[in-house]
Amino acid sequence: MSLLLLALLGAAPLTTLAEQSGWTKTGRLDEVERLCAAFPRAYPGKVKCERFGVTPMGRPMLMLVASADGTFTPEATRAKQRPVVLLQGGIHAGEIDGKDAGFWLLREVLDGHVAKGALAKVTLVFVPIFNVDGHERFGKNQRPNQRGPEEMGWRVTSQNLNLNRDYMKADAPEMVAMLGVLHRFEPVLYADLHVTDGAKFQHDVSVVFEPQRLGSGALAALGRTLRGALFPKLEAQGHQPVGFYPAFEDADDPQSGFSAGWPPPRFGNAYWALHHRFGVLVETHSWKPYAVRVKSTFDVCAGLLEEAALHGAEWRAAAEAADTAATRLAGQDVVLMFDATKRAEPVDFLGYAYTRAKSEVSGKSWVQYDETKPQVWRVPLRDELEPTLTVKAPLAGYVVPGFLAPRLAAHAVQFEVLQKFQPQFVVEHMVVEPKFRAGSYEGHLALQAKGTWVAAKEDLPRGALFVPIAQPQAELVMHLLEPTAPDSFVAWGFFDAHLEQKEYLEDYLTEAFAREQLKDPAVKAAFDEKLKDAAFAKDPDARLAFFARRHPSFDARLNLVPIYRVDLNPAAR
Repeated sequence: MSLLLLALLGAAPLTTLAEQSGWTKTGRLDEVERLCAAFPRAYPGKVKCERFGVTPMGRPMLMLVASADGTFTPEATRAKQRPVVLLQGGIHAGEIDGKDAGFWLLREVLDGHVAKGALAKVTLVFVPIFNVDGHERFGKNQRPNQRGPEEMGWRVTSQNLNLNRDYMKADAPEMVAMLGVLHRFEPVLYADLHVTDGAKFQHDVSVVFEPQRLGSGALAALGRTLRGALFPKLEAQGHQPVGFYPAFEDADDPQSGFSAGWPPPRFGNAYWALHHRFGVLVETHSWKPYAVRVKSTFDVCAGLLEEAALHGAEWRAAAEAADTAATRLAGQDVVLMFDATKRAEPVDFLGYAYTRAKSEVSGKSWVQYDETKPQVWRVPLRDELEPTLTVKAPLAGYVVPGFLAPRLAAHAVQFEVLQKFQPQFVVEHMVVEPKFRAGSYEGHLALQAKGTWVAAKEDLPRGALFVPIAQPQAELVMHLLEPTAPDSFVAWGFFDAHLEQKEYLEDYLTEAFAREQLKDPAVKAAFDEKLKDAAFAKDPDARLAFFARRHPSFDARLNLVPIYRVDLNPAAR
């Protein structure tokens, strides 16, 4: 329905405050509520407005689902084998380009001006604002390195959580709601819409997605084809896209170049790529005016939707084949983390003239850019990936405590509850050597765990959970349950209590016990060897701990997290 006809009928226009202001302002939540209700009235049978969650401050989380033939539900999309594309705005609510671009794009697609016919082949899910509470913390100058809009929301939620670090731990109610949408609709492409931080340069948008370098061979090849189709289209529209996040290796030195590694799955694009579907990170450049950034987001999303209409069925088939392959990971080596190698290739990057000098204020280098003088920087790009953590998948799966059930369910991970006690079941367990982060990170005292799985016998209590490795989510399961993985439940601190000593031997008793122990030549030799370490020798507590660990009262389960790998399904016995 045209805007003129809407006006004649007295209906509220489907334009945003951003459009009405000439791209100097952005609207509030009430505008999203109004538009979410108005679109289905303007396009009956083609758009549905849904509330999919409620924030901690009681605000609605809204999404619009669009389809030419009313294919709105996950069940209907699966029945028709219809690919789903999900566009998400406002995960960082100050970076709100995606909201205004998305409403504009939705209207243009429904009117047949952009991506003609796409909604006959693809169901589009549009989330205008993910971080709703942060969006309503409205104010000026909340992103001082960003040009417009005049006022904007806040980066994090009302609980001070960064949602783009929360995909694995799922602490925020908003994230649990979003995971529900993702796992119900299983979008073949999930685009998370952001704005960069960082330096000044000419490029207006970064589009980073996987699978392309990683993952299933067939799906990665399709990812390379997608990039090969999207980038020339954007360039023909006057954009200057890059395929990596443009953050310098050395933040104050443009000549240090860039590293295109691969992030852990706490980030949205990596999380969804782990599900054998395209996870796309779209980052417009913060120093471009708001109108330019919104248009960049619009064109990227339109291009992705057009490609999904052409190839989405093929993407969906490849994703489902990769799901099936994942059910056969038992006993195989699985890479849980990658990083860029040292190999670098020079690339031309469109920057500006700049000066770099030592600051008398900070003592650091201070870079000043001159946007009136475009330059081409010849800089190194490290984008070759190598595995940095490889783990062999268990033959049957994992056994974990029952308290993890809600978190596993949020990720749509399959599990069974043990209905009876299993005494002395053969497992592999790991005594973790923890290294804690210096300070709190996203509300957790996160840690880096080291350890080796060893064979043992453990009593498995009734109510524990068996998590089979033979499931489409197998790689996600390993990321969650392998203690040494960077975003595992152990790494996020959900098992910290098992790393705390709860019983102690008083010093005067340890002193007496030590003297008895030193009568053993092997113990004395080991103690003398430790004394060669100057730090140990100067630490009275460490010296006593050497003997306390040998006392019969010492807790043999200290640092043993109750996550077990098993070769057999204990629920089947």
